[in-house]
Amino acid sequence: MDGNLFQQLGLKHPLIVAPMAGGPSSVDLVAAASAAGALGAMGGAYSNAAAIEAFAAQVRQRTDKPFSINLFIPHSIPEVSADRLERAAAATARYRQELKLPSPQLSPPYEEDFDAQFEAVLRIKPACFSFVFGLLPTDHVREAKKAGIPLIGTATTLDEARRLEESGADAIVLQGFEAGGHRGIFDARAADPEIGMRDLMAQCVGTIRVPLIAAGGIMTPSDIRAALQAGAQVVQMGTAFLACTEAGTSAPYRKKLVETSERRTRTTRAFSGRFARGIENRFMDEMDGKADAILPFPAQNKFTRDMRSASTAKGLPDFLSLWSGTGRGELWQGSAAELIGRLFTE
Repeated sequence: MDGNLFQQLGLKHPLIVAPMAGGPSSVDLVAAASAAGALGAMGGAYSNAAAIEAFAAQVRQRTDKPFSINLFIPHSIPEVSADRLERAAAATARYRQELKLPSPQLSPPYEEDFDAQFEAVLRIKPACFSFVFGLLPTDHVREAKKAGIPLIGTATTLDEARRLEESGADAIVLQGFEAGGHRGIFDARAADPEIGMRDLMAQCVGTIRVPLIAAGGIMTPSDIRAALQAGAQVVQMGTAFLACTEAGTSAPYRKKLVETSERRTRTTRAFSGRFARGIENRFMDEMDGKADAILPFPAQNKFTRDMRSASTAKGLPDFLSLWSGTGRGELWQGSAAELIGRLFTE
C-alpha cells in the first residue's frame, strides 16, 4: 500500500463511498459505488458474522469490483448501574408512551461479537478492512496482513493518526469535525477535539507516511479537488450519497435530508452515548440537556433502538439519528453511478 492506494485497488476514481451502518449502506449502494469505479463500503458494525457474509455474497453477485467492510473497534463493556438505567428510562418514558412502546429492557451484550465479525471478514477477504474508534489489536493486524487484507484506520487527531500508523494501518481516514455520523475518537468518554478536515490534513501531511483519506464536509467536485490538492490520495463521502436511489436510507430520514439544502447539524451523544453528527431534531434537542440520563456507548445505542425503529415505522424523524455532515448543497436523488459521474466529469 506504499504507492497510490486507489490505483493499487484498481479504482477508477479516488473515492470511498463511506460505510454507513444501520441502513444507508445497502447492498445496492455498495455494489453500485464499486461498479461505478469508486470503493463501496459496508458498514457492518451492527451485523452479526452470518449477516456480514450474506451481505458480501450479495455484493459479489452484483459486481466483481472491490469493496470494503467497516467495523467498530470494541472497548471494555461499561457498567450500567440500576439507578443510571432508571434515570435513562424516566427521561425517555414519555417518548415510549408516545410511540406506544413498552418499558425498556436492557441487558448486555450491547454490541455484536467483534471477534466473530472479524473472523467473517477474514473469510470474505474484502479489498480493504476499515475500522473506527481505535486501534485494531495486534493479533488481528497480524491475521489481516497474513490474509492480504489492507487495513484502513480512522483518526480525528494527529496523535491518533500516528498511533494507527505505528500499529500497522495501511491507510488512514482523517475524519474532520464536519463529517456526519459517529466521530471516530478513540476514547468514547473524551471531549471532541473538534479539528476540521483541512486543519487535520495540514497537520498530518508530511508527518504520516501512509496514504491519507480525507473525510468531512466533502460534497462537490471543488471539495474533492481541494482535498486532493491538500495531500489526500482519496476522499471519503457519505452524506452526498444518502438520498441516492440505491441507499437504504429510511423514508422519514430521506425526507428530512432533502427538504432543505441548509441542514442544521451538530454533534450529540443522545442516540448512542458517543459523539455523532446529525440533523437537529426533537430527541437531540430535548436529551442534550440531560447528560446524566444518557447511558455510555454502546449501551445507549441499544437502549434507544426501539424508539428509532418505531419512529421509522411511523414515518417520524423526531426520534431518528439523522446522521449528516456539514457539507452544503442539495442532495442527489438519482443513481449513485450518476452522482459519481457528476463528481468526476471535471
